[in-house]
Amino acid sequence: MAKINPYQPYQVELLKVTEESPSIKTFTMAAPPNFHFLAGQFVEIAVPGKGEAPFTPSSSPYETNYLEVSVAKVGATTEALHSLQPGAILGLRGPFGKDYPLEKFTGKDILLVGGGVGLAPLRSLFLSLVHELHLFNKIRFCCGSRTPDDFIYKEHVFDHWPKIDPKVCLRVTVDRCDDGCWKGPIGVVTKTLDNLDLEIKNSVAVVCGPPIMMKFTTFKLLELGYRPENIYLSMERMMVCGLGHCQHCGLGKHLVCKDGPVFTYQEIKDEPEIWA
Repeated sequence: MAKINPYQPYQVELLKVTEESPSIKTFTMAAPPNFHFLAGQFVEIAVPGKGEAPFTPSSSPYETNYLEVSVAKVGATTEALHSLQPGAILGLRGPFGKDYPLEKFTGKDILLVGGGVGLAPLRSLFLSLVHELHLFNKIRFCCGSRTPDDFIYKEHVFDHWPKIDPKVCLRVTVDRCDDGCWKGPIGVVTKTLDNLDLEIKNSVAVVCGPPIMMKFTTFKLLELGYRPENIYLSMERMMVCGLGHCQHCGLGKHLVCKDGPVFTYQEIKDEPEIWA
């Protein structure tokens, strides 16, 4: 079999665009033949004539007919992506990077903590976990957003996921609610980490979100007794080429696109720019 050229993108059709929040959309693309990724890996999406950027899939790795990425509008390429309609043709390279090591999660309690568009890779991981739920103990998924309007995956978070299995528990909070319509907890996502009812010594935690949220969540997890090697961080920042050539994603001695984007806190805790 011929080796796949990592520089040559697949041509894929955009099937559906879902508006998740005022600034985030989910793009559903037809999956290329025999395409497969693992939760935590990333792909490069190209808008012809506009640019290319890395994104972590938010769909289940077990879904073979389509691929989903959730994208915040933060720059020229993402703005071009947000302007597209179903039927557009995109370029897709990958997958690249390290996945979440699910073999190390077997038989353990699992804590997922995410905020904003950081819920995207955690959604893929969560769908991987519940696909083989018998392999794991309790699962706690703590989700946060700035306001109720900023919450993504509303249909899943509020209607579907809480009904999956008694050993799966979701905790949802918002930083603020100005109109009084929110009936749930108000506060930063670290507020959801008290009274988790998990066996911390037999637990792993996975965190993804804005750097400041990841920083204080990690510190909270350490206070709760999680060991640095059992805290997994998704450091999806500053990646460009996806192949380690441009060196743009340097994190100390690491290249995020090749050595990550999934790291344990133990691996990177001494890097001074970890939360930059």
